[in-house]
Amino acid sequence: METTAPWWEQAVIYQIYTRSFYDSDGDGIGDLPGIISKLDYISSLGVDAIWLNPIYPSPQYDFGYDIADYRGIDPQYGTMADFDRLLEEAHGRGIRIIMDIVPSVTSHLHPWFIESRSSRRSPKRDWYIWRDAPRPGRYPNNWRGVFGGRAWDWDKKTRQYYYHNSLPEQPDLNWRNPEVEKAVLGAMEFWFAKGVDGFRVDVLNYVYKDEQFRNNPYCLGRRPYEMQRHLYDKDRPEAVEVGFKMRQLADRYPGRVLAAEVFMDNPAEAARYYGPDGDGTHMVFNFTFMFSRYSAASFRRVVERWQELIGERNWPCFFLSNHDNPRHISRYAAGRRTEARARVAAAMLLTLRGTPFLYMGEELGMRSVRIRRHELMDPVGITYWPFHPGRDIARTPMQWTDEDYAGFSTAKPWLPVNPDYPSLNAAQAEADPRSLLTWYRKLIRLRREHPALARGSYRSLQRVPGGVYGYLRERGTERILVLLNFTGRKKRLSLSDEIGPAGAQILLADPERADPVELHRFYLDADGVLILKLTGEK
Repeated sequence: METTAPWWEQAVIYQIYTRSFYDSDGDGIGDLPGIISKLDYISSLGVDAIWLNPIYPSPQYDFGYDIADYRGIDPQYGTMADFDRLLEEAHGRGIRIIMDIVPSVTSHLHPWFIESRSSRRSPKRDWYIWRDAPRPGRYPNNWRGVFGGRAWDWDKKTRQYYYHNSLPEQPDLNWRNPEVEKAVLGAMEFWFAKGVDGFRVDVLNYVYKDEQFRNNPYCLGRRPYEMQRHLYDKDRPEAVEVGFKMRQLADRYPGRVLAAEVFMDNPAEAARYYGPDGDGTHMVFNFTFMFSRYSAASFRRVVERWQELIGERNWPCFFLSNHDNPRHISRYAAGRRTEARARVAAAMLLTLRGTPFLYMGEELGMRSVRIRRHELMDPVGITYWPFHPGRDIARTPMQWTDEDYAGFSTAKPWLPVNPDYPSLNAAQAEADPRSLLTWYRKLIRLRREHPALARGSYRSLQRVPGGVYGYLRERGTERILVLLNFTGRKKRLSLSDEIGPAGAQILLADPERADPVELHRFYLDADGVLILKLTGEK
């Protein structure tokens, strides 16, 4: 691996939903000692960093995204001593730790909000967003909560409404108060000083609201929240400035990284969070990539549009699955071709220009799980059942073995384990040289060994047949050609006119092949992956 570029530009980052990773104490909930006990497994993947979903003290109405103390560890997950040991043991293996920070909301049980709602004269009253009723029984405006219902809750004691974009138990902070900015940045600095390597910033585009509290205009949609154009309750221009301030703080601690979640369907707006001079967050998640159809043309369009928007100076990052959405192997399922599609998607994610984020279990091929109504835990799933599956389907326990509860716990887990765990688990995958786990390890190792894949330029090929995504990664004299067949049909290719005279050495292929590749005429298997190192002069 090269050492001149920032580490995150050469890294593969592994997301862990702590609650579902591994339970060390038999209470059915994953914890920090559980992660520590699995660090050798994580290291064996070849990843460079772990991103942890929130592990702060929380009443768990939104499973950690309702923070009650930005500077502590929830007892369900362990102690601060456990976290310090995780940092030490992960760093000892060359694995960095990235935490989740939630700057837009807190728990209603956070001491700040308890103080804020104690009196209209409270010194922390203005730390949250309070508004009078325009007249009895009327709301301050028409804003809706993303989790359902009105975004305003009436406080009987102080006789005002407070604003919550999410649950009523998640009041929104008022970032127009400089004391709020100081407090949240101070919490981030606390963790930087402990040695944390960076933050994933939750919904950064939600931190500011319209100063005049104007009504959102109405539009067509499937549910009340989607029947508004959210012009005034999120995506305000001031939110970009928060990213700048977080970056200024991170820059005081060399080697720290910020990856912003900017949850919107407009990539041009999301790109603004890099900053006009590259002085915003180091990376911004591009959700249009994850929401793309499974097709070569769709993915290529998104990748190249994103690169055009952020420019060469900014560094992209990509992901296919996370804790909020159905797993991509399930989204792209196609009967007997399902795992083959997952292998093609993995090859794309791990060979594109940009930092790949993997979600725990995707390396095993873990599927989204249908959760019965009485077992739902996610407030989104509960509110919108049966019309929305909620987020529990992607948060089920990690499948380690074919033992009870998939080896995740000795007790009944907080969410049901996928019934397929006897045949789909880490122990089984370790023993299978053709497993998806083995494929991920090969791809990650290839990325580490070849500078062109880790840091090289990207150029897509024009003369490839429909359904094939082909691109060239180059750095120095190294040229690597990636060919991905998104169809179930074998494809014939002739690339010598576009590539020029060059030999081709197979670095990795799926299905495996031993025959030499002659660029003037060759084939790409159905659902095939071919990664070639080009030899000879350009």
